[in-house]
Amino acid sequence: MLENFPLEKTVEPLLQWFRENARILPWRESPTPYHVWVSEIMLQQTRVEAVKPYYKRFMAALPTVQDLARCPQDQLLKLWEGLGYYNRVRNMQAAARTIVEEYGGALPADYEKLWKLKGIGSYTAGAIASIAYQIPVPAVDGNVLRVISRVTADDSDIMKQSTRSKVERALLAVMPQSQAGAFNQALMELGATVCLPNGEPLCASCPWQAFCEAQKQGIWQQLPVKSKAKPRRMEEKTVFVIRDGGKVALHKRPAKGLLAGLYEFPNAAGHLSEEEALQWVREQKLSPVRIQKLEEAKHIFSHVEWHMAGYAVWVEGPAENRSKMLFVEGKDTEAAYPIPSAFRAYMKYMDMRLEI
Repeated sequence: MLENFPLEKTVEPLLQWFRENARILPWRESPTPYHVWVSEIMLQQTRVEAVKPYYKRFMAALPTVQDLARCPQDQLLKLWEGLGYYNRVRNMQAAARTIVEEYGGALPADYEKLWKLKGIGSYTAGAIASIAYQIPVPAVDGNVLRVISRVTADDSDIMKQSTRSKVERALLAVMPQSQAGAFNQALMELGATVCLPNGEPLCASCPWQAFCEAQKQGIWQQLPVKSKAKPRRMEEKTVFVIRDGGKVALHKRPAKGLLAGLYEFPNAAGHLSEEEALQWVREQKLSPVRIQKLEEAKHIFSHVEWHMAGYAVWVEGPAENRSKMLFVEGKDTEAAYPIPSAFRAYMKYMDMRLEI
């Protein structure tokens, strides 16, 4: 258990291992507060290798906090396209505006002030404070909870805030004051590359092998203890790739709620038959001339799962009312219209000629 484990013995072996094994990552090349912040938000629930190109693109377009604060929303969402969880980048922009207005454009070198910024929780505040400013505060994410649970054989439920708080207190007590950033990054790195979340840990490569209680007791598969989340809600949808000549119909989602403010293919609830799909298109005051069924697709969000059926529909003639749809050239979406990855399976049909 964590309370009875001499956690101080983990520090030096971990730092030595990190010096020899730290991955070369673009945000580590220049760990400014802004770079650390952007990378940490992007890395939430996304693999490091997947984040690299998004990070480089984002930084090329918005190299400073001021740039982020004044970026038009459509451009901002387009830069984030593919990372999902779009509220994160909206919160980043809101925080950037606060930083410009209240802190002169520089992230505050203060854990409590960082923590109060929109979209920055205890983990991200700890990461920015320790990595960018060397303030000795913990940064506890899923990787850290896993490695601490295993090395100490602690069976506390990591989904509980009380467990996270317990781990934060324990790490704060042993944190090397002059190497806070390296220590926090080393813990994350150990969880990401050695004490893996899925599959058997690479114990032979672990700097804690000699004293890891999970390995000693043969219980790594049981740790960490994690209570099950509520099951996701299932939703069926029919997605329409509606073509008028060389243009494709898009619809802008509401300003609030899931995927707020993003562009999507028009869609309807349920899995519609071909005749029902044609009728739905007519109800949008469009004139369909042919229809082709597309493949089914699935997309998983945190709390909901979409099961999608798809149709390509060709329309012609003047429409009485197309105010709810925007007809655009397929190539224009690349630069101007952020479409969430939930619709990725159907995006390939924007520039293709389909055959019946």
